[in-house]
This record gives sequence, structure tokens and C-alpha cells, in this order.
Amino acid sequence: MTINYGILAQPGEGDSYSVAGDVATFKATSEQTDGKYALFEVVLAPQLGPPPHIHSREDEAFYIQEGSIEFYLDEQTVVATPGTFLHSPKGQLHSFKNIGSVPAKMLIWATPGGIEKFFAQVGTKVENSSVPPLPITQEVIDRILATAPEYGITIVLPEADNSP
Repeated sequence: MTINYGILAQPGEGDSYSVAGDVATFKATSEQTDGKYALFEVVLAPQLGPPPHIHSREDEAFYIQEGSIEFYLDEQTVVATPGTFLHSPKGQLHSFKNIGSVPAKMLIWATPGGIEKFFAQVGTKVENSSVPPLPITQEVIDRILATAPEYGITIVLPEADNSP
């Protein structure tokens, strides 16, 4: 019997990139889905996560596989544990953080696809998702801030406290 798979990504397969405290492994890319979506597995280091940001081009859906991840969706805070599904539509201010003491893991589904190209551009290719993420340096932060607008991403940084 012959089975024709549109996309088949076995455990451990897919290109992996270390991006600011996490390792993202592409399971389906926009090239493979005719631009319809991208799916990637993210291993998030303890006590880390991206700053608040807004996507203008894609919706993101998150499915938690391991750990506890605190999500900020506009003004709402949700603690997501294994089996939790969240959807963040384009235009929504959101961020997330692994609040545990061990790595957390989730699937992120972005529709339409293309955001994975941002991760590949700002990240560093690594052997696989089991390697620890590379340190977050000022160079990494600067690269993310400079590249985000090319992908319709607005990063909302905290305002500096200039009080005496």
C-alpha cells in the first residue's frame, strides 16, 4: 500500500533555530503549505519569553505540550498548562513566558505562513530542538528589533524609567 503524505515531519525532524531564549523547530513551512500556514515546535527556556508584540500579518495559535506558560493577551493574563489551546488574532498585543523551572514546549501554528522566515533570519541554526538556546545578547536583540518591521511585527518595549 502506498501512502502519499503532503507533509511528514517525524519526531526530531525539521530545521531548528535558537531565537532569544527558545529553540523553534519548523514542522511545516509556508513553502510546503503554499503559504497557507507554518507550524513549529518551540522549546522555551525557564523564565524567558518574547516581549509584548503585535503581528499585523498572521494569526497565531498555541498548543501547550509541556510546562507552564503565562500568556498576556491584550489586558488578560492566562496560565497555560499541557493541553491548553490559545488563539491570538493578528493585531492583538501578546507575549508569553515560561514561568516554570524547566523548559516548556508548545506548538505554534501561524496563518498565513511566512513568520518562520523571521525566526530563520534573526535566529541561529542549531542541530536540533534538544540543544539549549544560545544566550540572548545585545546583538541578538538589535537584530530582532531591526528585522521585525520587515515581517509586520511591532515590538512594544517597556518605557524607560527616567525618574530621579
